[in-house]
Amino acid sequence: MRRRAMMGAAAVAGLAGVVAGGTPANAAGKPFGLDRLQLVSLSHVNDPATTNVFPGDPAFHLDTIATIENDGYFLQYVREGEHTNTHWGAPGHFNAGQPLADQLDLEDLFLPAVKIDARHKVGDNGDYALTIADIKQWEHKHGRIPDESMVILWTGWEYRWTNPTAWYNYDAAGVMHQPGFSLDAANWLIDTGRIGHRGGTGIDTFGPDLGTDENYRVSLAVYQQHRISLEILANLAALPETGAYILCGGHINKNGAGSTALIYGIIPPAS
Repeated sequence: MRRRAMMGAAAVAGLAGVVAGGTPANAAGKPFGLDRLQLVSLSHVNDPATTNVFPGDPAFHLDTIATIENDGYFLQYVREGEHTNTHWGAPGHFNAGQPLADQLDLEDLFLPAVKIDARHKVGDNGDYALTIADIKQWEHKHGRIPDESMVILWTGWEYRWTNPTAWYNYDAAGVMHQPGFSLDAANWLIDTGRIGHRGGTGIDTFGPDLGTDENYRVSLAVYQQHRISLEILANLAALPETGAYILCGGHINKNGAGSTALIYGIIPPAS
């Protein structure tokens, strides 16, 4: 597991060649092709009946505007914010002067990924914040997080998605409680290069901040340079702790703050 966790830029470049249609060698020098890659979806389905939007964001609408019976083809009109449902955010979403969606490189959307499973620590605690100690404990078991990685925190919140009361987790004063990264942990990941010039954080809640943080301090730190944030992730049980990659799909809007997306987990063959 440690060797797989240490896969770095060369391995990413090799896998990028495979995705592009080539047949490069893996880190051990053995050729492999697309038929040996496992592809998983880390996205919820965009369904107006189940989509929860961040407070203040526009509602999600999916309207049928043409049918096969009446028009000879089927077409829906989608109305949504750029950060509706599963999505990725561009650095300029929180920081003026930072890259927006159409200013990113393809490499910013294709990254090695690690998953920190904190479900047993989170439980029903909507104020749980991942600590530096938690990350070091994870690394003691799985090895150092590769530089410029996507560090995904699995809180278990994804299972609340179809239950708005449980998902928003408002208290009696109307304050939302969702787990996230502590600011110390986010800054440590940045300062040590684990999410360096590229990389970012991922989570199965609205975002990397605690639900109670109205100043979005973690987001302000993460969304810089070419770092991105993956939010409202799903199906994280299918993603291994180490050795996988994420590939962010979605449309690229001019000056976009990000994109609703089918986010792929790409799992190379075990050697």
